[in-house]
Amino acid sequence: MISLLIIVTFSYLVGSIPFGYILVRIFRRQDVRESGSGNIGATNVARSSPMLGLFTLLLDAGKGSAAVAIAVFTSELGNQAPEADMAVHAALAAIFAVIGHMFPVWLKFKGGKGVATGLGSFALIAPKATLIALGIFAITLLAFRFVSFSSIFTVAIFPLPVWLLREYHGELTVLVLISTCSIMIMLRHHANIKRLLHGTEPRFQLRRG
Repeated sequence: MISLLIIVTFSYLVGSIPFGYILVRIFRRQDVRESGSGNIGATNVARSSPMLGLFTLLLDAGKGSAAVAIAVFTSELGNQAPEADMAVHAALAAIFAVIGHMFPVWLKFKGGKGVATGLGSFALIAPKATLIALGIFAITLLAFRFVSFSSIFTVAIFPLPVWLLREYHGELTVLVLISTCSIMIMLRHHANIKRLLHGTEPRFQLRRG
């Protein structure tokens, strides 16, 4: 129980690190929340600085991977937990890292949408399904040029390849946690969904700089 509490707390705190906000504040002396969509994620950062957007994406994904990796390490160190338990702990770490990104304690619980953090988290838990998801995201983005739509569509179907490829490690709790995380990310896109329905969602376009 103590190790599980450590995993959940660490994952939330790591997920809470607002890399997009920090990078824009350091390198452009701006508050990313006051431009574009007001989001601290890679997409909004990239609108003003593609390079900072790329670094934000990598760092946000990295914190998700770090949370899962530490969860697995802690489970192994604690009491040589069975593989099924380690899979559940990893999925819990993933979902709390995403929660941390969405509701960071450092920014008064106003954060991003969790796509990149979820990507980094589930790349370790379900690598094959994650590769499929990346392919789907790329195809839909090229076809429609809506990052929001591509994210929502990819996240919505992500549990399906996880299930088909049995990358939930034979533990239904893992599949439930992954599905829950997908739903959370979709709900965080509620404003984007409204704009997509009304035809007012801006298409993604990088600026130089």
